[in-house]
Amino acid sequence: MKILLVTLSNIGDCILTLPVLDRLREKYPQAKITCLVPARPKEIFINNPAVDSVIIFDKHARLKEKIKLFFSLSQEGFDRVVDLRNSFFGAFLPAKKRSAPLRLIPKRIKHMKDRHLFRANLSSASFKPKGFSSLIAAVSDQQFINGILSENKINRDKLIVISPGARSQTKRWDQQNFSQLCEILIQQGWQVVLAGDTADQPICGYIQEDCGGKTLDLSGKTTIGQLAVLLKEARLLITNDSAVMHLASYLDVPVVAIFGPTDEKKYGPWSQNCAVVKKDIFCRPCEQAQCRFGTLACLTCINPEDVFNQVKLLLCHCEEARQRRGDEAISIAKNKGDGSVFQSIEHEKRTVPGILYRRILIARTDRLGDVLLSTPVIKALRQKFPQAYISMLVSPYTKDVLDGNPALDEIITFDKDVKNKGWLAGLKFAMGLRKKKFDLAIVLHPVTRVHLLIFLAGIPKRLGYDRKFGFLFTHRIKHTKQCGQKHESEFALDLIRYLGIEPVDKTLFMPVKQESEKWVKVLFSQAGIKDSDKLLIIHPTASCPSRIWPAERFAEVADRLAQKYGFKVCIVSGLKDTQKVQEVIKNMRVQALNLAGKTSISQLASLLKRSQLFISTDSGPMHMASALGVPVITIFGRNQAGLSPRRWGPLGAKNRVLHKTVGCIICLAHNCQKDFACLKATTVKDVLGAAEEILK
Repeated sequence: MKILLVTLSNIGDCILTLPVLDRLREKYPQAKITCLVPARPKEIFINNPAVDSVIIFDKHARLKEKIKLFFSLSQEGFDRVVDLRNSFFGAFLPAKKRSAPLRLIPKRIKHMKDRHLFRANLSSASFKPKGFSSLIAAVSDQQFINGILSENKINRDKLIVISPGARSQTKRWDQQNFSQLCEILIQQGWQVVLAGDTADQPICGYIQEDCGGKTLDLSGKTTIGQLAVLLKEARLLITNDSAVMHLASYLDVPVVAIFGPTDEKKYGPWSQNCAVVKKDIFCRPCEQAQCRFGTLACLTCINPEDVFNQVKLLLCHCEEARQRRGDEAISIAKNKGDGSVFQSIEHEKRTVPGILYRRILIARTDRLGDVLLSTPVIKALRQKFPQAYISMLVSPYTKDVLDGNPALDEIITFDKDVKNKGWLAGLKFAMGLRKKKFDLAIVLHPVTRVHLLIFLAGIPKRLGYDRKFGFLFTHRIKHTKQCGQKHESEFALDLIRYLGIEPVDKTLFMPVKQESEKWVKVLFSQAGIKDSDKLLIIHPTASCPSRIWPAERFAEVADRLAQKYGFKVCIVSGLKDTQKVQEVIKNMRVQALNLAGKTSISQLASLLKRSQLFISTDSGPMHMASALGVPVITIFGRNQAGLSPRRWGPLGAKNRVLHKTVGCIICLAHNCQKDFACLKATTVKDVLGAAEEILK
């Protein structure tokens, strides 16, 4: 039998057709197989043991040359023509049997390799990657790679190949992200080799330079055969949707693939162990050559931590599979009684566990500290659903608490007082949420308006508390926050525990931005504060009078700590509380840097990070300092379970809470009839004692 296989143009597309070639050789072992291929991917087929002859075809050739080639092929007398290009060769070459170009492919067949097999009238049911590097790699290729790995002292057990290129710009993850990923891998003890063709050399060069030369750059320095050997030597490949990904899949090398606008169901990796890193924003997969929004958000919202998490999962899974195969082999050998261990054991295909929720919305529209205390929820959801697109709905002034959180893909702000005020604006906002196609919403704090928005957005699964129109949720838990039986962060985590998620890391996360770090450096330079100086920051204000300790006491504490420990003192507050800060400064003897109303949330975070001690009322900045690891002394007043330190106190072993009861049976909060005796019960001596405990 004589068979003609007409392949595709791109290298990646041609690799997707190799299963067709393998199946033809398997079905017709004695046949003479001729491949008609373009010049670019010819290396895949030349010297391939499954191919008897290769004919190079130039699709841009003159019509006269194409006709000449057609008649030349006609004289070969092919018994079967398999045309994967749907060209005139497949349509008109004389043959007993040919692939049907107009054959309707069932919807159940998604992946392109399976579609090619179906078009060639070959079964794909039992096809698995075989991992035969000998198909496209010679002995000299193995020797070449062995020499490079030995010369650069690369341990194969620690080798990860990264191919950061892709033929289409819309498929390329940012080179800076690849660089950061390399840094993380190197810190974890992995050795990184960069691979690709000559077009990928600028990207690989940037990564190598940015990593301080800690990677080995082989881009443009290997043939396809040599690249195949390199991939077989690696623990896994990290890449975009690219030809290298398909080559690794064909060789059955574990792959972590980063996908943007293309559909992983059609073009994803197909190794037995593989994972796709993607973020399912509402317009993905569009499969367009250009982003209609000009942002390419489906790729830009993927961060290095997302990819590294998938790498860890895949490596763990591969190790478990390897151990399982070894145990099975030993068991088989014992049963046979000959003590031998078989190298090839058939086992079912297993992949890294997929995600249950693709698009998740978390909602919390109250204050700064409340949002910050909810960050463990974001972290736990990201760990459970590493590929999900996670957004958070917050008020505009708390946005900076989340901006820069690596576990979050999008921050959505709801401005109830200005931009989104009124029922019509609210309805428009809900329709905007509907377009984002979330499949799960978690509301961490009950607000009637937010409950209505989530309901009108048509999110299929809605989880929240059973109050303030709680009947609008599909799933709800009992609201007991007013009892104050646990910390607010634990109340927030209870909602994801309802989903069966037990958080591993409960620490808060407060982002620190580079521009804010520079701002603090300039500020301290102008104020004469040196790097060696110790900094005490005081936040003497709060949103309610029942939380505010007397100004003269804050002043005395600042003076005495400055005198005893040599602190430079800085006082911070919001813009509306500048008068309260002035009262504190007026009562102080030492000079203080007054930053009341002069810092953004991000700048305040950088300022707090620089301090050695933070003394505050019960307020949002208290939780910021705690999240940044700064020792905190907090003065509490009110004697209500739902407002107590047990629920709202700062988290952290170094922190101190000062709270005294004065016998009030019912706390009237800001309507106190006892001149806030509970606050005044905490003395200057109490605060100084707490400071001394911390500063020891």
